[in-house]
Amino acid sequence: MKLIADNLRITKQEIHKALKDLDPEPIQVLVKQCVQKGAFAIDVNTGPLGKSPEKGMAFFIQAVESVTDLPLLIDTSNPDAMETGLKIAKNRVIINGFSLEHLKLERILPLAKEYNVDIVGFLLYPGSRVPKDEAQRCEIVLELFERAEKAGVAKEKIIIDPVVPPLAWEDGIVQARTVLNVIQMLPDLLGFKVQTIAGVSNLTTGAKDRVKKNIVEQSYMAMLAGAGLNYALLDILNCQTVAFAGASARTSAILAQETLFFWEMIPG
Repeated sequence: MKLIADNLRITKQEIHKALKDLDPEPIQVLVKQCVQKGAFAIDVNTGPLGKSPEKGMAFFIQAVESVTDLPLLIDTSNPDAMETGLKIAKNRVIINGFSLEHLKLERILPLAKEYNVDIVGFLLYPGSRVPKDEAQRCEIVLELFERAEKAGVAKEKIIIDPVVPPLAWEDGIVQARTVLNVIQMLPDLLGFKVQTIAGVSNLTTGAKDRVKKNIVEQSYMAMLAGAGLNYALLDILNCQTVAFAGASARTSAILAQETLFFWEMIPG
């Protein structure tokens, strides 16, 4: 399980101001911190960039790539901004992402073929409605792959995001368990080992108690690792959760092997 930093978000005041002032330094400082903490990739969450989307995306990509050569997840719903990012990026890029929304099917999904990049597929209904159970999520998976095939995108290029819910939702616990089940079901459903990604930070949305937030995230990280998740999107600067995530992933991989067990195999 590889860790992707979700720290670079336009919703942060200092990042929003950096864009407004076209000042790359706050972005560069943050990205350097994420790299130092061992991020596999950086999620560049620019939002829709309503004003001058091409200029805004170019600023973000250039600022990030000036301090790292890590893979970038371009996280925007604006097709024009997305294409600008794909055009100018020198690092490996993953589109984050598409769903059954008409605009994303028509404008964003085809970019994955045009630029030959991986793309995240969200298990959401149009209108960002979250499916209720495993059956509905599996139906969406099949439709996403059908749409991707029609668009000429190879199945190996799809990374499925089952959409981790906030636990504070009325059915949050049930939904969180459903996500784990779906991750485990996907290889049999599709007939191959599909890539998966999950936003761990979503789980504790609204949590005010830092200690309890960490406990919940760490517990769920272990469950995600056990389910076979490939990529975890999280706050890479949260040292406790990151350390726990790494140990959980390594331990899960060891326990999945058919070999003699030694306690020395387990990370301390």
